[in-house]
Amino acid sequence: MSILVNKNTRVVCQGITGTQATFHIKRSLDYGTHVVSGVTPDKGGEMHLGVPVFNTVQEAVKETAANASVMFVPAPAVKSAMKEAIEAELDLIVCITAGVPLKDMLEIKAMLKGSKTKLIGPNTPGIITPSEARLGIFPENIHHKGKIGIVSRSSTLTYEAVIETNRANNLGQSTVIGLGDDMMIGIDFIDVIEDFQKDEETKAIVLLGRLGGTFEEDAAEYYKQQNYKKPIIAYVAGDALPFGHKMGYAGDVITQGPISAQDKKDAFAKAGITVVNSINEIHQELLKIFPNS
Repeated sequence: MSILVNKNTRVVCQGITGTQATFHIKRSLDYGTHVVSGVTPDKGGEMHLGVPVFNTVQEAVKETAANASVMFVPAPAVKSAMKEAIEAELDLIVCITAGVPLKDMLEIKAMLKGSKTKLIGPNTPGIITPSEARLGIFPENIHHKGKIGIVSRSSTLTYEAVIETNRANNLGQSTVIGLGDDMMIGIDFIDVIEDFQKDEETKAIVLLGRLGGTFEEDAAEYYKQQNYKKPIIAYVAGDALPFGHKMGYAGDVITQGPISAQDKKDAFAKAGITVVNSINEIHQELLKIFPNS
């Protein structure tokens, strides 16, 4: 099992004929991801990377039964591309694009509300279920099918966490998700923890947080209230920053002042989550949970 994507996920790529999309979709196809179609306005009827290209998401869904999108489109076009995907009732959108205007994200969040569509991103490396599906830009060669779910709000550190699960007697990963580096994103830690809790294959969770906003505190409060809890190991990036350093996150405005990495660690610890001070400690904690793996 896995969460959100698997070998049966039928993927449409929005912006498939672009340079970055071409590079990463080819890698996803080679990995075995079931990419069934692409969308580029005014290029409908063409073939690209061996898959048909359509002018709209609606056409792609109708003709190829796609149920998930991976989006490589310029930031100013994300809102309209997202509207297309939501109206086509896709189950999942993975938006790789960075720099989506905050005003557009507010409108996108409003569109998502009440729809069946879940959004990962924007500004995300995506999602990968090892040996089954890769939607995004994850370096697929470091991932191995296993039983640790990984969810991260720090894109590059996600790869470090993957390596840590491999170091722990190659426990591997069930599904790996980068939530996105922006202040306003689609699904959050709570959504992913809830899915991992239900997934039979996932036996433990690695969570990577960072400064900015209250995503970590909200997740800690949610976890604390659950009766059935899979073990979570958490790391919060930013603890090594010099005192008084300003990250510049607009999320600090919402929280009426900066929240330190230690504040987030304390929230996790109070919720019963194992907190590590170095990402290199993750594999050691995993070995405590699975000593005979």
